[in-house]
Amino acid sequence: MLIASVIIVLGFLGLIWGADKFVSGASGLAGSLGVSPLLIGLTIVAFGTSAPEIFSSAVAAMQKKPELAIGNAFGSNLFNVGIALGIAALIKPLKAPESMLDRELPALLLVTVITGILIADLQLDLLDAILLIMITVFFIYRLLKQQINSTKASVETPEHESTRMKSLKAVAYLTIGLLILVISAEALVQAASNIAEALGVSASIIGLTIVALGTSLPELAASVTCVLKNQDELAIGNIVGSNILNLLAVLPFPGIFAPGLIEANLLYRDFSIVTFLTILLCFFCYRSIKKEIHIGRASGIIFLLIYCGWFTVCLLYTSDAADEGLV
Repeated sequence: MLIASVIIVLGFLGLIWGADKFVSGASGLAGSLGVSPLLIGLTIVAFGTSAPEIFSSAVAAMQKKPELAIGNAFGSNLFNVGIALGIAALIKPLKAPESMLDRELPALLLVTVITGILIADLQLDLLDAILLIMITVFFIYRLLKQQINSTKASVETPEHESTRMKSLKAVAYLTIGLLILVISAEALVQAASNIAEALGVSASIIGLTIVALGTSLPELAASVTCVLKNQDELAIGNIVGSNILNLLAVLPFPGIFAPGLIEANLLYRDFSIVTFLTILLCFFCYRSIKKEIHIGRASGIIFLLIYCGWFTVCLLYTSDAADEGLV
């Protein structure tokens, strides 16, 4: 237990350091290649910080533990908005980028609705996984097409040696930061899972809480770092992009490797809160863009209270199930 606790602390420190290097690399790459910080946040940073969720869920699904993988996806989305964005808003009021209103926020809402429809029958099978993968490919295609069109419209300038070196340095930071993020998150999750299993907690609850919390710490670290560096676009883009990827890139694994029924609580108790927080996030972003009301400390407190309320319900359910001998 003591060794696991030490690993958790070291893992958290590694996540903070890795996130700092990763965000520095992302911002540098955006500047040197002419890519907007928002697009970097929605792609490279979001995918990089979602790597722990994708990796751990793939392993869980291949080990025939679909409830852990699904719980990880839902729990991570809850943590991203409720904790990561909530804490970021407490540190400094955030201004949502106007471009999100036409593309990214509708995409997040659409993906959330599609996910709800697919699991409404309390099943996740191969056809559901294929549909999610097709949407993922389409989403990536649209982002790439958008960037190519933007590049063609811009005036090309000769690439100087200093710019090329700056790009190489940014890529190095991205790579090193990503490796530290993934290694630290996996070590933290493994240690936390050992503690949770020793206490007799069910697999679905582990996925929703311990695993989701551990794999989502990169999002928290990256978002806080972005805010401290006045990169509001990168912070919000990271959360939105990561939540889209959590549903599109994580859920196919249980559908492919462990298709079948899912626990009712994952839909009615957990995904309902995922949907509610997603709608609330889109509303706050819309208000920030249209009425210039920043996502401030009051919004951050609301996010945190909703997450804490849901987390408390999960703990109470676990306690009741343990008393009845169901965990």
